[in-house]
Amino acid sequence: MPIELTDRFARQYGQLSMAIQRKVDKALHLLDKDFRHPGLHSHPIEGASGIFEAYVNRKYRMTFERRKDTFIMRNVDSHDECLRNP
Repeated sequence: MPIELTDRFARQYGQLSMAIQRKVDKALHLLDKDFRHPGLHSHPIEGASGIFEAYVNRKYRMTFERRKDTFIMRNVDSHDECLRNP
């Protein structure tokens, strides 16, 4: 499924360390192959209709929504910061 990055996602990604960027890249690859991949732990965010959360690692998360056949990547940050404004 195609992946589109919002400006916010791209900006947040650019502020991450190279090590975390590589993990985000891997998570995006898994999302592209199968958004139900067990390593992503993808699930809807409670109280945010239509927005999903996926794990990058234990500390970092990314949020996305599905529009037709495209994943729109909304945010990537530490768990609490990412979910504060998914």
